[in-house]
Amino acid sequence: MPTRLTFPFGLTIEEAKNLQKSLSKKVICEDLLPRQIRLVGGIDAAYIDKLAIGSAAILDYETLKVIEVKTSCQPIETPYIPTFLSFREVSPVVSAVHLLSVKPDVYLVDGHGIAHPRGLGLASHLGLVLDAATIGVAKNLLCGEIRETKVEDWNPIVHGDETIGAALYTKPSVKPIFISIGHKISLETAIKIVKHCLAGHRIPEPIREAHKAANEIKRAQLY
Repeated sequence: MPTRLTFPFGLTIEEAKNLQKSLSKKVICEDLLPRQIRLVGGIDAAYIDKLAIGSAAILDYETLKVIEVKTSCQPIETPYIPTFLSFREVSPVVSAVHLLSVKPDVYLVDGHGIAHPRGLGLASHLGLVLDAATIGVAKNLLCGEIRETKVEDWNPIVHGDETIGAALYTKPSVKPIFISIGHKISLETAIKIVKHCLAGHRIPEPIREAHKAANEIKRAQLY
C-alpha cells in the first residue's frame, strides 16, 4: 500500500510529487516587490514531541530592528519525508504569519525555494500560499551542484543547464548558505537582500530572530 501524506490531502508520495511539479510551474522568478523595501520577514519552524512550531519575525529592513514576532503551535500531521518538508511545515508557518499585525515586503524562509528536486521547497510553497515574495535560505544543499566560478562572495548552484540558486559565503572559512528563488523575486535580488540582512552571522537576522522565537517556545514546553 503506498505511503500517504496526511497533510494536506491524504496524498500518496507519487501524488505529492505531481502536486509539487504542478505548483512549481506557478512560481514567479522575477521581481514583483516594492523598489524600496521597508519590512523584511523571517520564517522558521521547530519541533517538540508531537508539536510543530511555526515562527514569523518582522524586522525593519534598514536597521534590522525587530518589529514583531509571532509563533503558532500545531499537532504534527505529516511524517518527516525528505523533499516533502513543506507539506509538514507550511501549515504552522502560515498560522504564525496570519497572527502578524504587519506584513513584510519579502520573507526570508529557512528552507529551499526552487533549489529542490521538483522545484518546490518550503520558500516557494509558502510564497504561493501567501501570494508573497519569498527567498529560500537553506543551511544544506538539497539539489544541484556548486559551480566553482566564484562571483564576489557566491557561487552558482547548477542543476542540469539551469542555475537554481547561489552558495553565498557569509563568513570566512565557514560553510556557505544556499539561496534560491522562493516566489516573486529574481535570484540577483534575493542575493542582494540576504546580504543586506547579515549582521556578522552566517544566517541572516530575520531567520535568526524567527529561530530564537521558535526555540523559546520549545524550551518552555520542555520545562
